[in-house]
Amino acid sequence: MATSSTKPYLARALWEWCNDNGLTPLIQVQVEGEQTRVPMEFVKDGQIVLNIGPAATRNLTMNNVEIQFSARFGGVSREISVPWSAVKGLYARETGEGMLFPSEEIEAEGIEAIVEAPSESRDSEASPAPKQKKPTLTIVK
Repeated sequence: MATSSTKPYLARALWEWCNDNGLTPLIQVQVEGEQTRVPMEFVKDGQIVLNIGPAATRNLTMNNVEIQFSARFGGVSREISVPWSAVKGLYARETGEGMLFPSEEIEAEGIEAIVEAPSESRDSEASPAPKQKKPTLTIVK
């Protein structure tokens, strides 16, 4: 029996968590095909990161097929449409906490990739942390 993707459900929960905690929800999008409508002048290396917080969007909808909203880019209102297959992750700008989503093939096998904000090292002999903290990837089976 085929089941629907967990991605839209998890993303909506993370979006709500970000908003409840005063954080800015961002989505990482792999721009692919004609179904992904984003301002192409802001796409770098085939990807774009979009702020989907309530203050940055208008008429945001996240159904089980796609994310749609209006947003201003350089003062110009644009209609954005991103299919879930193009969404690679959702995380909080301020902390980096959130999720990187598995590809559709991996998701079918039941593996989820979780992104966690890096924590301070508990080992005093560990090498110094980089100046800018970046999320780390942990595979959970």
